[in-house]
Amino acid sequence: MLDVFRGLKNLIKVNYVHIDSPVFRLHYSITVILLISFSLIVTTRQYVGNPIDCIHTKDIPEDVLNTYCWIHSTYTLKSFFNKKVGVEVPYPGIGNSREKGKEDMSDRKIYKYYQWVCFCLFFQAMLFYAPRWLWKSWEGGKIRALMMDLDVGVCTEIEKKTKKKLILDYLWENLRYHNWWAYRYYLCEGLALVNVIGQMFLMNRFFDGEFMTFGLDVIAYMESDQEDRIDPMIYIFPRMVKCTLFNKFGSSGEVERHDALCILPLNVVNEKIYVFLWFWFVILGILTFITLIYRIVIIFSPRMRVYMMRMRFRLVRRDNVDTIVRRSKMGDWYLLYILGENLDSVIFRDIMHEFANKLNHNYQHHIHGVPDA
Repeated sequence: MLDVFRGLKNLIKVNYVHIDSPVFRLHYSITVILLISFSLIVTTRQYVGNPIDCIHTKDIPEDVLNTYCWIHSTYTLKSFFNKKVGVEVPYPGIGNSREKGKEDMSDRKIYKYYQWVCFCLFFQAMLFYAPRWLWKSWEGGKIRALMMDLDVGVCTEIEKKTKKKLILDYLWENLRYHNWWAYRYYLCEGLALVNVIGQMFLMNRFFDGEFMTFGLDVIAYMESDQEDRIDPMIYIFPRMVKCTLFNKFGSSGEVERHDALCILPLNVVNEKIYVFLWFWFVILGILTFITLIYRIVIIFSPRMRVYMMRMRFRLVRRDNVDTIVRRSKMGDWYLLYILGENLDSVIFRDIMHEFANKLNHNYQHHIHGVPDA
């Protein structure tokens, strides 16, 4: 298991070639690490020690009862969550479910999820990494190939001049052909947003419709009066539950039914994990949504492209930025923006200057009817 944790370092290692935005990196680095780490923690807690401890009778072996209750789920009683602990009930959700010889099955809240938490967290981590894997496949190492170790800028002038010429030649020969490349990245960012929202619904389904407002319920619980409030963490992640009926033959051959009161220490860990994940996913979803709004503005507003380029790369002259944005397409702008984040700032300034001059020269040739060289 320690080897698995060491392997997670590959996800947070500093990558000097950036091919995406910081918000997109939160999806496939920090979030994936958190989910896999939580999965390992729950797995350790589940298989080292007892994940469930039931109060047993002498007629049933302790291991048998624990295993049975773990496999066949547990339950609490909804009507007993509103009663006073220590006066009316021994614990929230625990009480006598059989009154007047009848048992109200609709009052039961069944808990089956705890067996699957570690697997669900790992599956969620894979879903978060999927847009990154897709974008890496589509990007194909283009940025790394164009950089040619010019991120440091420590090389001879001849080598620097040669590499800059290669970049300029590529930009000129592939001018106006990068839109689809940029749109595929924007699609991956859109998939990241769909994934976050979809996972909120997935976890809501996982917890029988109780997760969507979980974080808000926790905040409301903390701000309410102590006598009137019901802890939502205990409602979704109870520490004490009742086991489903254990049926066995008695000494007389009749079927005997046994109730068991069980403690779920694993839920102390689960509740902390999912409170954190609720707030993390909401923040991540909001940031990703804002990023997508920004992308839409970038697609339809050349002025915003000029403004963002000026704000991010202050060494580049304004007239050069204006020329490049006006005489290229959105995909070219995005490629240059990503290159600017990876290249040495002085080298990038020189590339932008020469590229703008080349665009101006070509435009003047067209204006005067002179064919391109």
